[in-house]
Amino acid sequence: MEASFLQSKEWMEFQKSLGRQVWHVESDHISAKVMEVKLPLGKHYLYAPFGPVIDFNAMQGSIKQEVSGFIQKLINLAREQEAIFIKIEPQFGSVAEVMVAAGFKKPKKETTSHKTVILDIDRSEEELLGGMHHKTRYNIGLAEKKGIEVRESDDVKSFVKLVKETNQRNRGSYPLYSKDYYQKFLEFFSDDRDGLKSKLFLAYDDSEAIAGAIILTDSQSETAYYMYGGSGRKHAPLMAPYLLHWQIIKYLQGINIKKYDLWMIDSQKWPGVTRFKLGWLAQPNGRGAGGVIDYPGSFDLPIRKFWYFVYKTYRTIFK
Repeated sequence: MEASFLQSKEWMEFQKSLGRQVWHVESDHISAKVMEVKLPLGKHYLYAPFGPVIDFNAMQGSIKQEVSGFIQKLINLAREQEAIFIKIEPQFGSVAEVMVAAGFKKPKKETTSHKTVILDIDRSEEELLGGMHHKTRYNIGLAEKKGIEVRESDDVKSFVKLVKETNQRNRGSYPLYSKDYYQKFLEFFSDDRDGLKSKLFLAYDDSEAIAGAIILTDSQSETAYYMYGGSGRKHAPLMAPYLLHWQIIKYLQGINIKKYDLWMIDSQKWPGVTRFKLGWLAQPNGRGAGGVIDYPGSFDLPIRKFWYFVYKTYRTIFK
């Protein structure tokens, strides 16, 4: 099973650069890169995004015994760090099953979406255009006719403005970070280093940025991720986001990327964003279009039960 970039050393190094503590926990055939997530009142929990990773094929002894030993290592770390609970987010259902059997439980509320849209872009432009929803294809052409231009950029200030507008349209539920965070992300995963690389693309109407996207490419898995993005309301009729991502797809094809992960979708939280992403999927007769991936979601193991109860109550009332 190929691990996600979220379980890579590079991603943890980036988290460390942001001031988070990170750890690597492993047994013979199970491993997880874990980070600290801070909460109010000076509390925190331990989080393994898309982890743990289990090599079932290499296991020769008791799976139950090895999983139990691995979890004990997580518990020891959590107690040592005085964490309220441990949150895991397995990438595969088989991993989720054994972790649930060992004591992890699904919370009533997820902290993030567990669905994504992954496009197979290892196809000709004609196949890609022919496979997507007709409105997506139409909107790409409309943006081209309106003279929208897409360029790689370092204008983080304009990008943040667009993300803020998108966040406001989604009543504050759309992911939003500080200008400093996006700047650090682009600098950390720059072209100067091997492995994961990031780029910011902006779509312009004349000289005004009206849509933007930050992507992360992983040459090892031949996959790119649409990490962050936004668009302005005033220029919505120009359909700039469609041409923006069409040009990004063509750029990705040029650097031998085979899949484009449009990242999180949630029809209740972000209906407009979700419709946009689903519009890139091929119709039923499309070939190799990719599709919607529904991951198992997150699972918790309480360590400090009183504070975990407080945390759950807070999320129930305010989130």
